[in-house]
Amino acid sequence: MGKEAPGNNTITIDLVEVASFILRKIGYVILAAVLCAIISFIYTFWFVTPLYTSTAKIYVLNRQSNESVTSSDITSSTYLTEDYIEMIQSRTVIESVIAELGLDMDYNELLDKVTVSTQSDTRVIAISVTDADPYMVRDIADAICSASVTHIKEIMELESVNIVDLANVPSEKSSPNLRRNVAIAVLFGIVAVIAVLAVIFILDDKIKTSDDIERYLGISVLGSMPLNEELVREKKKRKKSHK
Repeated sequence: MGKEAPGNNTITIDLVEVASFILRKIGYVILAAVLCAIISFIYTFWFVTPLYTSTAKIYVLNRQSNESVTSSDITSSTYLTEDYIEMIQSRTVIESVIAELGLDMDYNELLDKVTVSTQSDTRVIAISVTDADPYMVRDIADAICSASVTHIKEIMELESVNIVDLANVPSEKSSPNLRRNVAIAVLFGIVAVIAVLAVIFILDDKIKTSDDIERYLGISVLGSMPLNEELVREKKKRKKSHK
């Protein structure tokens, strides 16, 4: 309970009492967790549009001679990976894909659906596309892959840029994650109710027991009168009857 200690304005908080209070109200915590889980499940399952992701991969090697691949070729290609990523996301590539597939979107709208990435110390570039249509993401990823190969060859004057993997039609949605969303909702409900109960307990400055009087007011209790609950209920009934 949050109370002012005798002789100063410092508020003391007994964490054991706070925890004990929360345990006595554990039913509210469980109820909040269940309600949040149900709401999250219904919202995710019925109202969130499922999205699918498909990925195509290309391999770019900046070969300096036609004889063999050298360590300098691999090193230079690694340094140029970020350049290749920018070329893949260029307006030339994206708008050529829009025109090829007849997409009803502009450059920025399609670019928002595209993620281009590469793992460290590799020359393999992954082109991922996310959308609500599983067939569309495959077609877009493959089209970007093909257009990127042509664009990188022209800009970097490379002999070949190899396609490692073509995109496929995803059989499972990439989002939303129903289990994760429900778990997060349950955790949020538990934490929120515990926080509210803790604040209620701390802000409650009522003196409820003789121990509270001695602890927070610094005076000794000489005696106490037990509360006759039957008498209290009888008085309440009398007041109501007089009204």
